[in-house]
Amino acid sequence: MTTPPGRPSTVVCVDQTAQTPQGARTEARLIRGGLGALRADLFSGAFAFRPLPPLEPGHRALRRIPEQYRERARWLPHGLVVLAAVFVFLLGIAESGSYGGDLEGITVGFVAALPVLLTLTRPVAAFWLSVAVSAVTVLVGAAYTGAFPWTAAGFLAHLVVMTQIALRSRPRVAVEMWLITVGLAALVVAGEGHGDDALMAMLVLAAFALAAAVSVGGWNTARQEVAVKEAEVATKEADTLAERSKRTRLEERTNIARELHDVVAHHMSVVAIQAEAAPYRVENPPPELEQAFATIRENAVAALTELRRVLGVVRAEDYEAPDAPQPTLADLDALLRNVREAGLTADKTVTGAVRELPPGVELSAYRIVQEALSNTLRHAPGAQAKVEVAYVLGGLGLRVVNGPATGLVKPSPGAGHGLTGMRERVAMLGGVMTAGESADGGYEVSAFLPVEPAAGDAGAETS
Repeated sequence: MTTPPGRPSTVVCVDQTAQTPQGARTEARLIRGGLGALRADLFSGAFAFRPLPPLEPGHRALRRIPEQYRERARWLPHGLVVLAAVFVFLLGIAESGSYGGDLEGITVGFVAALPVLLTLTRPVAAFWLSVAVSAVTVLVGAAYTGAFPWTAAGFLAHLVVMTQIALRSRPRVAVEMWLITVGLAALVVAGEGHGDDALMAMLVLAAFALAAAVSVGGWNTARQEVAVKEAEVATKEADTLAERSKRTRLEERTNIARELHDVVAHHMSVVAIQAEAAPYRVENPPPELEQAFATIRENAVAALTELRRVLGVVRAEDYEAPDAPQPTLADLDALLRNVREAGLTADKTVTGAVRELPPGVELSAYRIVQEALSNTLRHAPGAQAKVEVAYVLGGLGLRVVNGPATGLVKPSPGAGHGLTGMRERVAMLGGVMTAGESADGGYEVSAFLPVEPAAGDAGAETS
């Protein structure tokens, strides 16, 4: 088949080796990365001071130890390392056949135990020292035991050293130590032609020991991370709770300010109107009196304007001032009728001479009783409540107590906002308040709102 004129032929050749340079570069990068990691883990800073830390005060290993010994028990890992070094030292002496104190046996035992002790302060240097000591112990110990390529003491010491490092390092370090140990031992065994059993024993036991150490180290790291996260969550929850409490107080103060605005604004308006009308009630008032009432009216209007400007800041955009006047203690009977219709048995007791109190005290007292009865309906369904109002010379006493819940309706949990609002109202008036469980399992709220005695009351008390 020929190619039509004017349409050049295109030949596509697929070079099977085109990907080879890229693959070679990838492999080279992997090799360089592995060598770089090996250099960073086992060569750079090999002699750096990295002491073995004591156990944390709340470590699970310390929980079953008597409290008076826990501080010393924190150094238990160091004691175990020293004990392992002593065992390696004694094993080296016994293996050399000179337990009675022969110089060669003591030398073999000391040289084998030295890397184990070094793991307490410089673990990476201890690994390389253990590798070097393996060769020395073979040269010295083979004359007594024929062990190759490790003596029993050197074998055990090298396992302890690698396990200690694996417990305190990342898993990659354990793999690197295992490969170096097995690789160097394999070269020695291949050159001498014997020692295969010791090499296989090191290969298997080191793999199991390092795997166990990595698992324990990873578990400890994960446990520490979980503990840190739990501490962060607890801190955030505490901050959230504090912020929520602060926001609740601010909202309650805003509500109080809104309510008191209507009370104070009403009285300031009355003062302004009466000051304006007062001169007309006196025939031929002196100019000084007219000027005094004019000044009173101007100050009242200015104060009312400032009050509305300041209190307007705390009003929500959708807030509408109530048409009806704010409630007072005279409205408690209507409140009790409402809660009785809701299923709460409530009685009221009034002691002392009933008198008119300042509007802020009347409003706060009503709101405190209202909130206490609402809490009884929510948290103690079926209980009986009693409201006590005591008029005394120094102020007003309130007490709302309810029995334990007896109904079939499950009590609803509360966030404590109602109590916060009551405390804010009492604190605003300079009073005191207590709230808590009563002796019979119910709940009791008591408050005292101070009221300065009027001039007539003070005179009657004095007489």
